[in-house]
Amino acid sequence: QVQLVESGGGLVQPGGSLRLSCVASGSIFSLTAMGWYRQAPGKQRELVATITSGGNTAYADSVKGRFTITRDNAKQTLYLQMNSLKPEDTAVYYCGQYRSVVPVKSPDYWGQGTQVTVSS
Repeated sequence: QVQLVESGGGLVQPGGSLRLSCVASGSIFSLTAMGWYRQAPGKQRELVATITSGGNTAYADSVKGRFTITRDNAKQTLYLQMNSLKPEDTAVYYCGQYRSVVPVKSPDYWGQGTQVTVSS
């Protein structure tokens, strides 16, 4: 059974940084693409960043140059380093895992989410 557990969310001031982590179990992590998504109140869930099994990354325009997605296959952990945070980054952030080596449509598995709040 696949499990994804996020951590690292919290309250941060504008301009600050946070690093989210997502620990995966129950799958061959190194052979799957991964992604970070977020959902703000009253809005649909949106893609933030993805990473293929080979380490190729892609980002939403709104976070390019500020967020970095990485993975540690030995630790079966996905990360999202978020810098220069803005109030509009406030959302619940979800980790997603695909069954494929590259992202295809939506993730097949989801974590429970971690809240990120950017406010002074």
